[in-house]
Amino acid sequence: MALEDAKSEVDGAFGRSDLKGLAFENAFGGATSFLRRRYTKDLAGVDLAITGIPFDQAVTHRPGTRFGPRAIREASSLQPFDPPYGWDGFSPLERFAIADYGDMAFDYAHTADVPARIEAHVAGILAAGAGCIVLGGDHSVTLPILRAHARRHGPLALIQVDAHTDTWRDDDPGRIDHGTFCYTAVKEGLIDVARSAHVGIRTVVEDNLGIHIHDAAEVHARGAAAIAEDLTARVGAAPVYLSFDIDGLDPAFAPGTGTPVWGGMSSAQAAALLRGLAGINLVGGDVVEVSPPYDHGAITAVAGAHVAMELICLWGWTRR
Repeated sequence: MALEDAKSEVDGAFGRSDLKGLAFENAFGGATSFLRRRYTKDLAGVDLAITGIPFDQAVTHRPGTRFGPRAIREASSLQPFDPPYGWDGFSPLERFAIADYGDMAFDYAHTADVPARIEAHVAGILAAGAGCIVLGGDHSVTLPILRAHARRHGPLALIQVDAHTDTWRDDDPGRIDHGTFCYTAVKEGLIDVARSAHVGIRTVVEDNLGIHIHDAAEVHARGAAAIAEDLTARVGAAPVYLSFDIDGLDPAFAPGTGTPVWGGMSSAQAAALLRGLAGINLVGGDVVEVSPPYDHGAITAVAGAHVAMELICLWGWTRR
């Protein structure tokens, strides 16, 4: 850590002049943008935008993920001092112009309008030529994000880390439900089923619509590196969207979530899985379902911040 910089740097979220570079302001002080990136709505020259969607009105059990983006940003203040561990010295904060685009605005009293707003919000970022990583929010937000990406890239290979497949049947277009986003994405042709997969599943679903499942037991038995190798082969050169529901982790590693299920991955397994995917054509991703009211010691928010950093690394790895 550059001690001289620590003495002078503060509130880089508003004051830093360069979109690239590590940050050295004290982790416990200053404005908490994601990874101390500059808050800006000006995407000129931005390679990758981080944005929050604090929406949790589609949950089946415990609410609270509306506070997820704020908690993840705060937890991320521990990370921007050094390049991320395990990436062979690759330093995406120094290599790419990354901005915190802030949260999406919406009227909480008009829930039905939110999906279209999310799609337009993300589409605007992509139209500006920037990549997009989203901090959720419940898992319903992923459907309109996929719509925006599919409009730009065509059908996507989806890698979904989750305790649940989220393919529960839902043929009512008026419903907004975090447990059905994947079902609708398949029916709308947003994802290429043959190139998509779920990882960490440990709940029963009647019909997974043909998407391959690497359940949590398989991850434990074969190891995360082997699963990552299979996923890399499955997606091939296709554009990939990676959605990481934090309940893919065991509740011991992510207690702050709405629908926790025991028997999940450890944070170490998740790190190995994500790093093992280096080289995939990641075009976008999200980390969702971080619910701070049920967290302890910011364990889940810290995990979410690290997942988001790994998504940045995956996005940047093939663009170095």
